[in-house]
Amino acid sequence: MKGTDFVKLIDTTRCTACRGCQVACKQWNEMPGLRTRNRGSYQNPPDLEWNTWTLVRFQEHENGDGVLQWLFRKDGCMHCTDAGCVKVCPSGALFYTEFGTVGIDRTKCIGCKECLFACPFEVPKYDRATDKVFKCDLCYTRLREGLLPACVKSCPTGALTFGAVDTMLKTAYARVEDLKQDGHPDANVYGDKFVGGTHVLYVLGEKPEIYDSLPQKPAVPLTVIAWKDFLKPLSLLAAGGVILGSFLHYIIHGPKSPDENGDRDAT
Repeated sequence: MKGTDFVKLIDTTRCTACRGCQVACKQWNEMPGLRTRNRGSYQNPPDLEWNTWTLVRFQEHENGDGVLQWLFRKDGCMHCTDAGCVKVCPSGALFYTEFGTVGIDRTKCIGCKECLFACPFEVPKYDRATDKVFKCDLCYTRLREGLLPACVKSCPTGALTFGAVDTMLKTAYARVEDLKQDGHPDANVYGDKFVGGTHVLYVLGEKPEIYDSLPQKPAVPLTVIAWKDFLKPLSLLAAGGVILGSFLHYIIHGPKSPDENGDRDAT
C-alpha cells in the first residue's frame, strides 16, 4: 500500500450489529432486496450476494473461560493491493482506482466469472439474470466527491472509520494495544500483511481463525499467479515468435506458389 492510499478500518470490538452499514450500502447503491427465510440466525442474508455487498456476520463464540459471547464482523470486499480479481479480469471491468481501492465497471463485465475463483475472500458474486458480477467498490462515486463511504457515514458507534493508510494503521495498532491492556490478549490487526495489504483493515478481538469466513492466510491462487505472471507472457512471446518467423520467411523466400508442373514431381 502507498502512503496516499485510503483505508476503511473496521473495529469489530465496537460493532453492535445494528446493521446500519448494511442498509446504507444497499440504499446508496440502489440494490434490491430479495425474499429470504429464517435459518435460526440473526444474520441475514446468510452470505454476501450479488445484491448484498455489505453483510454483518453474527457468530456465537465460547471463550476460554466458558463465557458465550457474540462476535460481529462486517464483511465485504477487502480491496487488495495485489488483487486476484484484477489480475484475471480480461475485459478491464475490475481496476485499481486512484484511492488504491478496487473499482468495478459493470458495463465492461462479460460474465466470465474468473474473478469469483481468483478472490481469496470469495467476495465477487455473479447474477445470472444480468450475466454480470457485483461487489463493493467502496463507494467510488462518493470518494471522488470527497465524501465518506455510505457504510462509514452510517456507523453510530465509531466501529467504522476511514482515512489515509498511514493514519489508519497507526489507529489500528494503537487500538490493539489498548485492547490487550484491557484483557484481550489475542487482539490483532488483520489485513495489512496479506495480498500486498488490503484497503479494508480489521481490529479483531480474537485470533483470525475464530471468525467465520475469514481466511487465516489469504493469497492469490497459485494458478492465477502462474498464468498471469509466467505462462501468459511466455505464450505471447511464443506467438510473437511464430509471427516474426513467418514474416522473415516471407521476406527471405517470398510467397509460396505451385511449380510449373502443378506442384507435382516430374517423371
